Amino acid sequence: MTDVTRADLLAALAQVRPDGPSGPDVVSLGWVEGLAQRPGAHGVEVSVALAVPAERARALEPVCATAEAALRAVPGVGRASVVLTAERPAPAPTRAAPARLSLPGLKRVIAVASGKGGVGKSTTTVNLAIALARRGLRVAVLDADVYGPSLPRLLGVAGTRPANAGGRLLPVPAHGLSVMSIGFLVPEEDPVIWRGPMVAGALEQLLRDVDWGEQDVMLLDMPPGTGDAQLTVCQKVALDGAIIVSTPQDIALLDARKGLAMFRKVDVPILGIVENMSYFLCPHCGERTDIFSHGGARRTAEELGAPFLGALPLDVQVREAADAGQPLALAHPDSPQAQAYDSLAAQVWTLLEKNPAPER
Repeated sequence: MTDVTRADLLAALAQVRPDGPSGPDVVSLGWVEGLAQRPGAHGVEVSVALAVPAERARALEPVCATAEAALRAVPGVGRASVVLTAERPAPAPTRAAPARLSLPGLKRVIAVASGKGGVGKSTTTVNLAIALARRGLRVAVLDADVYGPSLPRLLGVAGTRPANAGGRLLPVPAHGLSVMSIGFLVPEEDPVIWRGPMVAGALEQLLRDVDWGEQDVMLLDMPPGTGDAQLTVCQKVALDGAIIVSTPQDIALLDARKGLAMFRKVDVPILGIVENMSYFLCPHCGERTDIFSHGGARRTAEELGAPFLGALPLDVQVREAADAGQPLALAHPDSPQAQAYDSLAAQVWTLLEKNPAPER
């Protein structure tokens, strides 16, 4: 009997587009909330639950037959059963959506996020920013991690105070990037002890009250998790997409799944998943060691129907360059590690160019 994987089934469901060929599929919409399979007499028997908006449940009933046909077309599948669950209430008609900030000078805005801390999200952000700038793009970076701002240190500009022009702050220049962080406005050693509304207000100010000028792309270095800061950014900024950074082990990937699901729930496109610290190459003998396992992010991306953007190594040069305030993509541009960031930048920019930019 042909082996049938979860990725095979999700790939089939990703062909089911309830709003026509140009619309989103049921996987990217986040509707697949139950997917099970078991051996049967004539092949694998698959059952799927699609959690759809309650107000569209009746109109979406034909999607069941379409999804069942797509699943039966998978080699090894004998039977398929798809049901709709209408547990998602329609938004209240009297509740207005939060007003978006006007940021006309920013052509593209990407959130770089992680479900948990310590996976190298900020290091990935700065090296991706350098790699994008090496492609001739004007790149801005906003440190959205108010509680743990790290970009000033990573970019070698800690202790810098932003200039003020006409009542608006100017981004701090660093290695060809335009950078802003709460770390420029409070002493590096002082903790930021703020409640959620204060964090949201600070982020909104850093976006609105900074003269960003004309930028081809802005990277938002998000804090870990799925809290107030993430919701503020998603509500206030028209995002082109989100990149999820994770390490390969299961505990990190569990939180990465939550972060990805959060962005989908607020209608932010997922540009893809990056596996950081994917492997270690011994600088003396060249032997490869998968310290944190390997390939988990790729499998998660396949299961969730998201692009896999590549694997980045665990390397002492990355740490040394970060500590020195010289991102590796800048300090060692010809190294294999820097080439991995270049490949990531190329993929991200290609994905962005496929879609029109939202109005800002």
